[in-house]
Amino acid sequence: MNIHNPDKPESKTHKGIPAPNPQSTDFVQPHTLPIHLPTPGNMPAWPFQNIGQWKIDVQNSVEAWRKGMKIWRKEHLMRIGYNDAEYKRKELAWSQSNYVHAQMMVEDRFFYDPVAGKYTIDKYLDDLENRFGGIDSVLLWYIYPNIGLDDRNQIDLAHDLPGGIEGLKQIIHDFHKRGVKVFLPTMPWDNGTRDVGLPDFQAITDLAAEVKADGINGDTYFSVPYAFRKASDDTGHPVVLQPETWPLADDALAWNTQTWGKASTSLVPAVSKLKWLEPRHLTNVENRWARDRTDDFHYIFFNGHGYNAWENIWGIWNQFTPRDGETLRRIATIFRKFSALLVSPDWEPYAETLQQGVFATRFPSDNVSLWTIVNRNEYDMGGEQLVVKQFEGVSFYDIWRGQLLAPRVKDSEAIISVDLEAKGYGAILAVQEGSESKDLLKFLGTMQEFARTPLQSYAHVWKSLPQTIRAIEATKPAPQTPPEMVAIPAGDFVFRVGGIEVEGFMWEGVDFQYPWEHSPRRTHQHHLSMKPYYIDRYPVTNEAYLKFMETSGYQPLDDHNFLRDWIDGHPQTGWENKPVTWISMEDARAYASWAGKRLPHEWEWQYAAQGNDGRLFPWGNNWDNAAVPQMNQSRTSLPPADVDAHPGGASPFGVMDLVANVWQWTDEYWDDHTRAAALRGGCSYQPQGSHWYFPQAYQLDQHGKYLLMAPSKDRAGMLGFRCIVDAEI
Repeated sequence: MNIHNPDKPESKTHKGIPAPNPQSTDFVQPHTLPIHLPTPGNMPAWPFQNIGQWKIDVQNSVEAWRKGMKIWRKEHLMRIGYNDAEYKRKELAWSQSNYVHAQMMVEDRFFYDPVAGKYTIDKYLDDLENRFGGIDSVLLWYIYPNIGLDDRNQIDLAHDLPGGIEGLKQIIHDFHKRGVKVFLPTMPWDNGTRDVGLPDFQAITDLAAEVKADGINGDTYFSVPYAFRKASDDTGHPVVLQPETWPLADDALAWNTQTWGKASTSLVPAVSKLKWLEPRHLTNVENRWARDRTDDFHYIFFNGHGYNAWENIWGIWNQFTPRDGETLRRIATIFRKFSALLVSPDWEPYAETLQQGVFATRFPSDNVSLWTIVNRNEYDMGGEQLVVKQFEGVSFYDIWRGQLLAPRVKDSEAIISVDLEAKGYGAILAVQEGSESKDLLKFLGTMQEFARTPLQSYAHVWKSLPQTIRAIEATKPAPQTPPEMVAIPAGDFVFRVGGIEVEGFMWEGVDFQYPWEHSPRRTHQHHLSMKPYYIDRYPVTNEAYLKFMETSGYQPLDDHNFLRDWIDGHPQTGWENKPVTWISMEDARAYASWAGKRLPHEWEWQYAAQGNDGRLFPWGNNWDNAAVPQMNQSRTSLPPADVDAHPGGASPFGVMDLVANVWQWTDEYWDDHTRAAALRGGCSYQPQGSHWYFPQAYQLDQHGKYLLMAPSKDRAGMLGFRCIVDAEI
């Protein structure tokens, strides 16, 4: 029965295909025949717009649709003055088969071992190969979300990676040894930190040339401007340009040879506009928060597109389920084998199929054709699926299952039967006799081995990654208040706090998992019975840290950026009473151990700042400019204020300088992939021009999540600490 006209019987071959919109910036879809909308008398009980797609007789309309869309494509390319020269460049051609791309946080513990202090590229790549067949390219992400804690810009942060620029060169060399291309990011919104002194396009292309990167990802760019193309070519080391956002401006298709994009989620898979205009253009579909990637994979399989296998999202782990991982492995195996077909200028979406809800695309060459098939139904679909013209001497293979096929031949057509899993996939290869590749049998064996385990048998339940808090060893209990410390009495305390991360919504896995919680989440509340302790009245000063250095002889193994604002091993003149900064968590722990103290747990820091009345600021519930340093909104960090410069900012217990001078270290958390610290208090430096900079957490019910990699990168110009001593009970 036809859903939209119950009185009209269905034809044997029909599909739901929505109307075209060539002016759309991302999708084009086939024309529909005139539709007879339901009348009020036979309107379905559910809302009409949620039924799905209307249906047409494919055999009577798709050829006309293709003809019309080919005319539109030819005319549109003429109107935009399209030139395909960039797609003919051999040094950029790899982007046309860059099927599995991954954005990777450099803080990921599979990529960098913070204990051994070394990069572990093989461990990172081996894990991806094991779970979903590996990647073709990687985007090294070392900027957001930490940028903005001080005035270091995006180029500075590349230099602050362990090993600096030489370390970055070695990273890229090691990825290249494994056949993986490397992208570097550029951020057009980073114009509130230190001025690098060069235009973005020159700074990043110079860096890419220096370290031999293969591509540049333009974060938030709808298209990477042509200035990047020219600047990259001028270096003598041309790179692929890859904008992050969509839709891509049509004329920019000429020099942005690859993009990120979004998938169609409709019942009928949409046709990618960029692919239709330029079949050699590859889009890596990005859906970072997805926990079920079926729609994404159907879309890329239908269009011959790639995928951004992004799992570590700003330190939030959104791992593929085993089923999604195995699906991507099988898709990528086929795409890598038949990459030459997937760029066919004669590709044909909506090839004729015989079953409702089953859609196919044909990618032809002279002697070989590939059909990719998706089953959008929630049930298995067996039997006859595909109708193709029969040619003498042609062999047909079910390459999804690794089998030779024997189609039913009727007149001049071959009718092909394959079994499709619910929400599953199929792939048919037609090969003219004598055109088989030498390793086709080996490939079929690989796919046959995959098919022994149906995709539906793989687990498909997403789970968040549990976090562990780093234990803090208690100090020797003090019988009385140590010098320059404040006694914090025992008491009941409602610890209420939330993370101010820019992204992540209220998803499980965002922010931290406290010891009394079952999973990480953004907001937290817990009643605590606080034991008495002592806390530093002020943050540790440059003068105090100098005494530690002179007495202990401490020198970190990784000393990049260590006490960066000191001169010749001493604080600058007049800086003695300012909080010490450019201190890693390891440096802070070393000082605390030497002093017989420890770093505070976050709830201890907050109790000392807030008391038990839930106030928003140490001094009360209303912001007071006189209680904090003057805010700095210039592009350059200024020195912190002296720790005792704002006595009006005292907490109920008399603890000083808690908010808006320098951030302060508290707890460290980790999971299998990420380490992060809970930072408290915010700072006076406020880079302007973008909401992507590390947000401030001046309120006492807020904290920052600071991703940790290595001391060289973790140290920051507006990050200090204070200590605690346990009290005798």
